[in-house]
Amino acid sequence: MTTAFISHPDCARHEMGAGHPECPARLTAISDQLIASGLDVFLRHYQAPLATRLQLSRVHDEEFIESIFQLVPNDDTLVRIDPDTAMNAHTLTAALRAAGAVVQAVDLVMGAEVSNAFCNVRPPGHHAEHNRAMGFCFFNNVAIGVAHALETWGLQRVAIVDFDVHHGNGTEDIFKDQPRVMLCSTFQHPFYPYSDASGNNDHIINVPLPSGTTGHEFRCAVQSHWLQPLAKFKPQLILISAGFDGHEEDALANFHLTENDYTWVTKEIKTIAEEHANGRIVSVLEGGYNLSALGRSVAAHIKVLLG
Repeated sequence: MTTAFISHPDCARHEMGAGHPECPARLTAISDQLIASGLDVFLRHYQAPLATRLQLSRVHDEEFIESIFQLVPNDDTLVRIDPDTAMNAHTLTAALRAAGAVVQAVDLVMGAEVSNAFCNVRPPGHHAEHNRAMGFCFFNNVAIGVAHALETWGLQRVAIVDFDVHHGNGTEDIFKDQPRVMLCSTFQHPFYPYSDASGNNDHIINVPLPSGTTGHEFRCAVQSHWLQPLAKFKPQLILISAGFDGHEEDALANFHLTENDYTWVTKEIKTIAEEHANGRIVSVLEGGYNLSALGRSVAAHIKVLLG
């Protein structure tokens, strides 16, 4: 039993223009750091399949899915979705690989072929709502994986833990009326995407934190708001929206986390998974835009997953 590492070269072909922070080099920075740290040899590598229309349709409206398929340019132009989000000729394939990676990870973990999995994929997904692409995201990768776990594996309790510095508005939009799914999320607030951070359901636990939040404050928030509800929920599977843009070196936000904080929170999640979910975790890359900090943080995260 080991950790699966799922990616695909297609994920690096999606680009949104020169200088865009959500760039192909993010994946390379992670892979290079895993090799440099000696962790790569302990991982079991998989190539991500393409998600199917059926898998997408469990969380996204058919009309929305079709609109994304129809928007793909057939040349070197960019199709702008919003001021921060654009499609090139390879974006759709990359997005299907990213979602397909999470479906594959769920199958590998639920089938006991691996202990847990990390999906090194892009574009990210947690801002994508049931009928809207935004915030660098097209399809909600984690949500698609959760819906697959519920439908195909018949699970009754799946938890999502989102420690990206931005609120996972898309994930909340998709599961706000689904009590079989618990979402626990910390994020800078007020901040993009400027969504309602209150969390109006027992199974949606939003923990908005102010600009300048330190690692100590982040840990206290997780201990105070996440751990007891997660233990009470007794998830059969945990998916992580693993955003590393809360790192103190990341300029897109203003948290002051370090690799040690990502190590700590991963250990806490792993403890819950071992107690209630037979250790089953699927972690999926979301944000993280300082390449050095991203590589180091993911390596720290994966080191815990490997045990």
